[in-house]
Formats: sequence, structure tokens, C-alpha cells
Amino acid sequence: MLSRLADALVPAVGRLTVTTDADAELAPGSIVVANHTSLADPAVVLAALHRLGVRPVVMAAAGLWRVPLLGRALALEGHIPVHRGGPRAADALDGAVEALGRGRLVLIYAEGGLPRRTDAAEAAPEAFRSGLSRLVRRSGAPVVPVGQAGARRVTSGSTAKQLAGLFTAPLRRPELHVHVGAPLELTADGAARTEQARTAVTAAWRTAAARLGEPAALAA
Repeated sequence: MLSRLADALVPAVGRLTVTTDADAELAPGSIVVANHTSLADPAVVLAALHRLGVRPVVMAAAGLWRVPLLGRALALEGHIPVHRGGPRAADALDGAVEALGRGRLVLIYAEGGLPRRTDAAEAAPEAFRSGLSRLVRRSGAPVVPVGQAGARRVTSGSTAKQLAGLFTAPLRRPELHVHVGAPLELTADGAARTEQARTAVTAAWRTAAARLGEPAALAA
């Protein structure tokens, strides 16, 4: 439902385009890693993947499961709540490993949170946390890097600014772009594996941001 809903709603708030590397592949049992810049980007990424014929399960903040109706939908569709810093923190990895073993694709945001910026500009992905590396070690799954750009043009900044951006987006119709890179087999250990994944996601983001003429990508 979430993937179909995203694919229906995203065109109402922006102009989404999608590209892929020539050797990109979204094989069953893959980990999809995307950069996280805005509350809007999960919908943007899900809509892009849906156009490519993929409906992943998402690892997301556990607080979303407390939202009426949304929480029920997330649970029914097998999405994975992430309980940060508590005794249930390891449950998310267990759930992701199980989903990968069943051939599902798992979407993870390895930065673990949103950037603390108020502007709508693009910037390279921030440092990744260790969860992705641990998930790769346990599952052996390939990693598909995804870069998205433009979601901050829909929502970014303070709560008031985000609400204003969301309500005006159907009139502004900002450009949105998602680029899917080639899958990786992360063979390094620990921090090196994490950095290998971040480098690949940064490259995918740079491709997406350059398509939108974002200065941060064009200057690099």
C-alpha cells in the first residue's frame, strides 16, 4: 500500500524523474540504501522504486507505528520499526535479516536521522551509522545505493516551514530526481564497509543532484 500510495501522491507535489546505472539491479533479498534529507524523501524513494517494479519494506523510526492508521498499515505490510537506544534496538536487525531471507528488499537510511539544516539546498550524505554494516555482515546481502535530490524543496527547515512547503508544493511543482546505482558486495570490515557504502550512495546522490542543477553536486 505504501509504495502504491507514494507513487500516486508524489506526482501531486513535484515532478519526479528516475534514472539507473546501466548495470543497476534490484534483485530479491537486496539492501537498498538511500540518503536522507527530508521528511518527504521516503515517499519520493518509494515512488521511484515502485516505478521500477519494486516494493521494499522500510526500516523506520518506531514512533511512526504509534500514528493511528499509519502504524497499522506499517505493521500489516511487514515494515520494520527501529527502536533507537533501548533494549529493543536489536529487533530491527533481526527483522531485516528475516525479511531479506524471504527475498524482500529492505530500504534503510544509514545516516540514522535528518540533517540539522534549515535551508532547502542539497548536501552530500552525512556519516553512516554502523547498522548497515552489521546488517550486511549478518545477511550477506548485496547493497544497492540510491541517491535522491529535491525532497528538501518539498519539506525542510522548521515545522512551520515544512508545513508551508508541503501545502505549496502542488503549486510550485519542484523537480525531484532519484538515481539507482549498481549493486555492491561489501567485502571490507567494520568502518571500511560503512564508508564503502557511503561513497556509493554519495555518488548516486551526486548524479541525482546534478540532474537538478544543484550547486553542491556541480561544484564537486
